[in-house]
Amino acid sequence: MNTDLLIPEGDRQRLIECKHHAPHDFYGWHRLSAGSVVRTRFLGAERVELLIHNAAEAMEPIGDDIWAIALDDEHSPDYRFRVTYPGAEPRIVADAYHFLPTLGSLDLHLIGEGRHERLWEVLGANVRSYETSLGEVRGTSFAVWAPNAQGVAVIGDFCEWNPNQYPMRSLGVSGVWEIFIPGIDDGAAYKYAIQTADGARVDKADPLAKRTLTPPETVSVVAARSEFAWTDDEWMQARAGVDATNSAMSVYECHVGSWKEGSNYATLTEELVPYLVDNGFTHVEFLPVAEHPFGGSWGYQVTGYYAPTARWGTPDEFRALVDRLHANGIGVIVDWVPAHFPKDAWALARFDGAALYEHPDWRRGEQKDWGTYVFDFGRREVRNFLVANALYWCEEFHLDGLRVDAVASMLYLDYSREPGEWLPNQYGGREHWEAVQFLQEMNATVQREHPGVLTIAEESTAWPGVTAQTDADGLGFSLKWNMGWMNDTLEYFSLDPIHRSHHHNEITFSLVYAFSERYVLPFSHDEVVHGKGSLWQRMPGDDWNKAAGVRALYGYMFSHPGKQLLFMGCEWGQTTEWDEAGSVNWDDLAEGWGHDYHRGIQRLVRDLNLVYRDTPALYSQDNVPMGFQWVKGDDAANNILAYVRWGADATPVLAVVNLSGVSQPNYRLGLPEAGEWELLINTDDAVYGGAGNDLPRVLQTQAVEWDRFEQSVELHVPAMSVQYYALRR
Repeated sequence: MNTDLLIPEGDRQRLIECKHHAPHDFYGWHRLSAGSVVRTRFLGAERVELLIHNAAEAMEPIGDDIWAIALDDEHSPDYRFRVTYPGAEPRIVADAYHFLPTLGSLDLHLIGEGRHERLWEVLGANVRSYETSLGEVRGTSFAVWAPNAQGVAVIGDFCEWNPNQYPMRSLGVSGVWEIFIPGIDDGAAYKYAIQTADGARVDKADPLAKRTLTPPETVSVVAARSEFAWTDDEWMQARAGVDATNSAMSVYECHVGSWKEGSNYATLTEELVPYLVDNGFTHVEFLPVAEHPFGGSWGYQVTGYYAPTARWGTPDEFRALVDRLHANGIGVIVDWVPAHFPKDAWALARFDGAALYEHPDWRRGEQKDWGTYVFDFGRREVRNFLVANALYWCEEFHLDGLRVDAVASMLYLDYSREPGEWLPNQYGGREHWEAVQFLQEMNATVQREHPGVLTIAEESTAWPGVTAQTDADGLGFSLKWNMGWMNDTLEYFSLDPIHRSHHHNEITFSLVYAFSERYVLPFSHDEVVHGKGSLWQRMPGDDWNKAAGVRALYGYMFSHPGKQLLFMGCEWGQTTEWDEAGSVNWDDLAEGWGHDYHRGIQRLVRDLNLVYRDTPALYSQDNVPMGFQWVKGDDAANNILAYVRWGADATPVLAVVNLSGVSQPNYRLGLPEAGEWELLINTDDAVYGGAGNDLPRVLQTQAVEWDRFEQSVELHVPAMSVQYYALRR
């Protein structure tokens, strides 16, 4: 046997154990002192021939399923292999070890610096084509970051999941392993077989997989670059010039799989879109759609950050849903979860045998209450993975916003931890400064690359400057969920009206801080699960009073500074808690007494949305004190609030809110401007299931000083109701 064909014993042993950092140094074409050699490995093949120079040359087996042949060529030729397996027809394949790395030096530099903003184009599985002298070679490049691994191989249905067929090469000190495999195309199932430093083998899903098999399967799927034909160019161009924080924004929060039982991306495209249009919502916010193994997590324990979950359809079906929403004037927000990830052994957890994506110290790297790992925000490559992921969803799926989950858990090192269970920062404090820097980087990068895209924080504490600009030391979010308003409001509305006068400050307190951030007012999925009861169930009294309470709640909400968000089912006052395994309770809307209340609430929400969108006073100065003026904030005895919302165009709307069980037929209110004030909405109207009191359509002010104003009106304020009046110009 020609000894030039052989591989040094140490390298050969590492190659067959898939523990070699450089298999390309031995497989493929290599120049020798005289001529050259081609080596390859095909497990179980009975014959391998080299197709070169219009001839077929038999290759010699040199042990361990490795085949080799000596050539006279001193320059790399183009060639193919013809491989014959027992009982099968020969097949012709290009050599996976004959191609240069698909990542260049700039890619590796940017990854090392944590600044590769298009990470999904170089890591993960990417279908590529190369033109060679023997014709086109189409295949898939695989690249994965695993710096602690001894060896990494691609495994899949194309090699019978054997880790010895396609070992990858390590690209310098980057920690990235790479290989281009000809013949692998869209739809191929794969994972990475990782040999850890302690000699164990772990099979991992691809952190940057763009498709997956449907859970409970845990396999990644090769996805060719999408050829989806977007039709939303006009929407995307217009979005960049809109300040959404001072525009109308009424959000419908939706869980894809339980809007209707069995719903998915395709069914929502046909059914949800017209529903949102009919009901006047401006945006939809989907609970996380990134791949997650456990449906009961509602998507908040993510394993596939770059893959829309296969349980509801394909990535292009999700694109089609977004495109249809845009065509109908609906913005799309998706919940995004960069705070933590589950401990599933086949996913990100201990990815290459050591803590990689998570912090190695459990006092920073685990969220024990949730049974999850916490990202290591101090590591550049981890921040890069997450920032690029935010950009990926905006770029590939044309999202209009990311709602960032559990921000408070990121900001505080002692979040939900007992003494001794957390590590202070370098200054001895509880602030997680690396997470702060990550959030600032993410927000600034998304808003730079995709003007008009919103980033929205679910942040439940008084951390200062959540929506302040990053150059002013803020976190840089566009909006923040107003959790304080939500908690105080629901606590107040759950009280029997007879007791509310003793809790008046709970309903007025939100105006003390209403303009400290840019807010969303959320009645979200979290408020209708886990024994909290639906909003309907929280209201005191019989069905009549529950319905009146829900209607008043929404009338108050839509007139309060801030954007609105309602979880699916809340728009008609769903009678039961949400169950993600089923459906919202559409039976509430059936014909018949009792159900009329819910159809009335649904009609009210639709009318509130329409009035809200048509009335700049209700949204154009949400974020500045000039947009709000108290008329009556201290009438605790009667549980009445009255205030004026001022638009940026100086148009006023009066909101009158009676949260007691007693009507006030002759209630006097001062007003800031004289003239005729026209009724826009009355939550007690009979069409909504209310008492249907005959309220005048127009109020004419009188020259009677009241509430510190020179003019006033006398009006009827029905029990448990809200009215809006707009000044006629």
